[in-house]
Order: sequence, then C-alpha cells, then structure tokens
Amino acid sequence: MTLAVLTLFVVKLLAGTGVFLVGVHLLTENIEQLATGKIKALFGRTANKRLVNVGIGAAATALIQSSGVTTVLIVGFVNVGIVNLYQAAAMIMGANIGTTITAHIAALSAFPVTTYIQISIFIGIMMSMVCKSDNLKKTGMILAGLGLIFVGLALMSDAMKENRDAIQSLFEVVTNPFLLFFIGIFLTALVQSSSATTSVIIAMSVAGLTIGTGGNEVLFIILGTNIGSCVTALMSSLTAGANAKRTSLIHLMFNTFGSVIFLLLLLLCPAFMALTFRKWFASPATQIAMFHTFFNVTCTILFLPFCGVFVKVSEALIPEKQVKAPVTYLDERMLSSASLAISQLEKELIRLSDTAMEAFRTAYRSFQTRDSSFIPSTHALIDQANNICQSLVNYLIRLSAQSKLAEERSISNLYNNVGDAMRIAEIADNITKYTQKIIDQELYFSDSVKAELDEMMRCIEKLHLLVKQVILEKDTNLLLQVDQVENSVDAYRKKLIDNHIKRLNLGMCKPESSGVFINLVSNLERLGDHLTYIAYTVQD
Repeated sequence: MTLAVLTLFVVKLLAGTGVFLVGVHLLTENIEQLATGKIKALFGRTANKRLVNVGIGAAATALIQSSGVTTVLIVGFVNVGIVNLYQAAAMIMGANIGTTITAHIAALSAFPVTTYIQISIFIGIMMSMVCKSDNLKKTGMILAGLGLIFVGLALMSDAMKENRDAIQSLFEVVTNPFLLFFIGIFLTALVQSSSATTSVIIAMSVAGLTIGTGGNEVLFIILGTNIGSCVTALMSSLTAGANAKRTSLIHLMFNTFGSVIFLLLLLLCPAFMALTFRKWFASPATQIAMFHTFFNVTCTILFLPFCGVFVKVSEALIPEKQVKAPVTYLDERMLSSASLAISQLEKELIRLSDTAMEAFRTAYRSFQTRDSSFIPSTHALIDQANNICQSLVNYLIRLSAQSKLAEERSISNLYNNVGDAMRIAEIADNITKYTQKIIDQELYFSDSVKAELDEMMRCIEKLHLLVKQVILEKDTNLLLQVDQVENSVDAYRKKLIDNHIKRLNLGMCKPESSGVFINLVSNLERLGDHLTYIAYTVQD
C-alpha cells in the first residue's frame, strides 16, 4: 500500500466515521428531546424491585440510543437524591442491555435493503425544512440521523473493501487477546461511545475483514469497549457528591468484572465463536451484535443479585466526606434533557419559596413579640434565598440557551416564579423594618389586633401549602381552592384596615401606628398575590 493509497484510505475511513457519529448524534439528540416525557415517566417509576429498575435503564437507553447519556442522567439523579445507589446499580445494568440496540441497527448494514434506508436523509431534511411543527422537525432529524448512520457505515465498509488485502494482512497478525482487549478500551474511551466502536467493527465485518484468525479475536475488542464506555460517567461524576462517584464506580466494577469473566471464558474456549454465534447466525455483523447483547444480558443475570455487594464496596472505597454539601436539586447533567431539568427546577423553586417563607415567618414572629433578636436570623434566611435565586437564574440561563421553542414557555414561567418567590423575601425584610420602628417609637398593638393578624397569617400558610401541591403535582383542579384562600387573605386585609380606622376614630389607637399597621397588612396581602401568581403558571 503506497503512501497516497494509505492517505486516501484513512481519509475515507475518518469521513465515514464522522458521518456515522453525526448520524448517531442527530438520532440521540432528537429522540431524547421527543422522548423526555417518557424518560421522565420511566424514572418516576423507580422502585426497590431490581427487575423494574433494570427495565427502566434498558428502556431509557433504547429510547435515546446512548448508554452514556442514560448513565450520566442516573449519576445526576443519584447526586440530587432522587435515586438511591441500589436502584442506580440495577438501572446501569439495564442501560448496558439497552445500548446494544445501536449495534443491531449497524448490523442491518449487511443487508441490501439498507441502501434504500439512506433515502431517509433527504426525507428527514425536507421534513425539518418544510414542517412547522417542532415535533415533526425533530422526527425529520431522526430520519436524517438514521440515514447518516448507514451512509457512514457504507463509507467505512467501502474504504475497507477497496484495500481489503492490505488491511487483512495487517489485522491477521493481531492475535494477542490482551492487546485486542485494551484496543477496545482505548478506542471507546477516545470516542466515549461503545456503540461507535462496535459499529466500526461491524463495518469491518461487512467489508469481509476478519481480526486475527477469525476466531474469538473480534470478541476481545467488544469486551474492551464495555470498560471504555465507563469513561463518560466517570468524568461526569468528578465534580459531584460521594454517591454520584459511587454510582460511576459501580458502573466501572460491573463492566470490568463482566468483561474479565468473559475474557477468561474466551481464553479457555478458543472455539467459542465457532460453536455458538457463527453457527447460529449467517452474517458476521449479526454475530457481533448478538454477542454484544448476550454478554450484557448474561452479566446482568449474574450480577443483579449482588447489587447490595456493589453498593457496599463502593461505599467502602468512597467514604462520605464530613463536609456537608449544600442541598440543591440542580445538576448540570440534567441540562441535556429539558423536561428533566425543568422538573428539577420546579423542586428548587419550592425550596426557594420555603426559604423565603421561613424568613417571612421569622420576621412576623419578631414583629408579634417585639423581639429584635429575630432580625439577624431573618436576614440570614433572606441571604440564603438570594443564593438559591442566583443558582436558579444561572441554571435557567444555561437551559434557555440550548432549549427548544416548546420549553421556552415553561422556562419563562420559572423566571417569573423566581421573581415572585423573591418578593416574599423582600416582604420579610420590610417586616423587620416595621419591627424596628415599633420598638424605637414604642408603638403597641392590642391582643385582639394580634389575633386578627394571626388569622390572616394562617390563611397565608394554607395558601403556601396549596401552591406547593399545585406546582409539584400539576393539579389545576386545586386552583379553585387557591382562589378561595387568596380571596380570604384579601378579605382579611379589608377587615383589618377597616377595624383599624374605626379604632382611630374612637381614639383607641395612636395615629403614629397607622403607617406601620397599614403597610404590614398590605404586605401580607401582596404575599398572597405572589403565591397565587406562582400557582397559576401551572396552567401553561
């Protein structure tokens, strides 16, 4: 093979690989966006039943065509406490089964019918250009991605066919199983996709190329790809908490132990391929894809009963740090899936509103008891709310930058909700000023007035609980109750101010107290309004 021929071969091979990876990216990204609701529902069904969690991991990966994305999402769920380590271990095993779907798609390239599938590129691109519906545009890009996968595989196979004799002589000398095993690890870690590496091997088989003597050698590379696929999750967990790191370690242990067991099996049985998959399936591409599935299913069956052992080993190797990390529902891993990210943002919004409400309660207690010692605690809670708010806004900005039109309304509502929650914190700050003023000017309110204020406060607390339920459960039927309670808050404001004016006319209150009292009651009524605004965004 001359230098010019070698250069041309490398260029064609890299071009085919590039087209294939672009196709996988389009397929994964658009399926993920279309299926985020289904993925969210799948992860919402997490249970302590191991087989259920295996099914969740397999189904999620089959939907989005990437075990890397699924595993990163699982790491994110563990990091924010939605999924525990026992559930995550089973889901990762399922994700390994689901990822073999890509290899089966690639194996179809061995059949002539796939030539016609390539027309889906034109159909898909035309759909994305002509259709107005966002979902139809995504469907078009899925079709285009599918077509590009087969074009990329065809380019790789053609490049190899043109130089089959020279390439075959090169691969025939590579027979060391450990070298092939580490080649699989290295290539997969490099491209961060076991599916991509497996598909290149399948393209070689379609071109009629064999590795080594044509026995078990190709399977050693496939085993290596399973360990290399752990790199994505490991990198994702570096900046996360201890449980997220443990999840990545469980993924690595599961894939490593399984690969080592099968490596020993293949070494002890050199005719394994000839006695099994080569006998059962005619196409070499199908043989490789079926082995990939067989390997992952077998490992899941073997290790599923030992999920607890994996968890305990990971906990022993990665102990919990004494420094407690700040509680948050936000995790950058969720940014890859807008639906999941929005769900986490809603939970973080509730955390913000809870913090702001606690600041308000503390400020109100300070006012009622005329005790200024509560004011520093109120300001500390307001500062905490400000920090949560800043994190929320930064996360929303990042999500908005990569979101689609369908999610923009939800993101816009969340921006508004964050503003309404922070108005509660501002009202708490206002009340601390009123408290300081009544202490400095020696203003007093009767027990009956305080009792009326407490009644209004109880309405606000009830409203807050209702709003949380509306946001988290998306229950629009509760909006009627929200309106009723908010109307009660408004009625209390009118009643309190009317009674205060009567007391002023009868000389029972000091005129100096009017400014404080009317502003206080108006602030309480405004707080009810902001809570109601948050609840009503669920209609969108």
